[in-house]
Amino acid sequence: MITLNGKEVSPKYFSDGALDIKIEPELLNFEGLNIIGWRFDKNEELISICFLTRHLQSKGIRDVELRMPYIPNARKDKAQREKDVFSLKYFAEIINQLQFSRVVVLDPHSTVSEALIDRIRVITPEGYIHAVLEELGDQAILFYPDEGAVKRYADKTDRPYVYGMKTRDKTTRVINDYRIEGDLELIAGRDILMVDDICASGKTLATAAGKLKELGAGELFVFVSHCENTAVKSELLELITRLYTTDSIFRETHPKIRLLPS
Repeated sequence: MITLNGKEVSPKYFSDGALDIKIEPELLNFEGLNIIGWRFDKNEELISICFLTRHLQSKGIRDVELRMPYIPNARKDKAQREKDVFSLKYFAEIINQLQFSRVVVLDPHSTVSEALIDRIRVITPEGYIHAVLEELGDQAILFYPDEGAVKRYADKTDRPYVYGMKTRDKTTRVINDYRIEGDLELIAGRDILMVDDICASGKTLATAAGKLKELGAGELFVFVSHCENTAVKSELLELITRLYTTDSIFRETHPKIRLLPS
């Protein structure tokens, strides 16, 4: 979904499939900041973003901010093989060419995104994590599913935590070993909030949830900054009490998933 200064922009299409975008002049702010909001649903929306931004600039408007909680293509942050297309790099080049005043994002998947996008402002998920912990109570502890998550989130709160260590098959990317590390005596009988940046299939978190249950954990909760719609069919939801996420990319409904505004 795309918005301009809080109002949804809904392109129509000509008979040949080309975009037909109309913007009422009174929606434009000629004296100050104009905000384009993009809650990603599909890559094709990028064309609308380009047309809309150039339209504003053609009217003499220069202070245009892009609020894009989820960075499309962020997981394609490297090209390891000759056949790989480095889509994040090329996506960032398009965004940079539009010369936004700021690009505001929430909890990007990797620092590569931050390095590639000009004038980026990163919002961390610290406020969300604290809000969920306050709801869960003082006895809840934290769990991070891998070393990367420890580095990203462990300094966001002073709650005790344990974490996961995994190894994958290099060819299939299937997890072939997963173990819980840290002070394991913390786990028995304690509610645990599992924290990560994104949930797609939920397989890693589901594997971790099973291990935590084996160690005697109480109720399990999850916070992820971004949750794909496929999560509603994940085994993870059978193992946890609730999953908290933002509305950055999640468009489904599920009784165990609670949306937080991004």
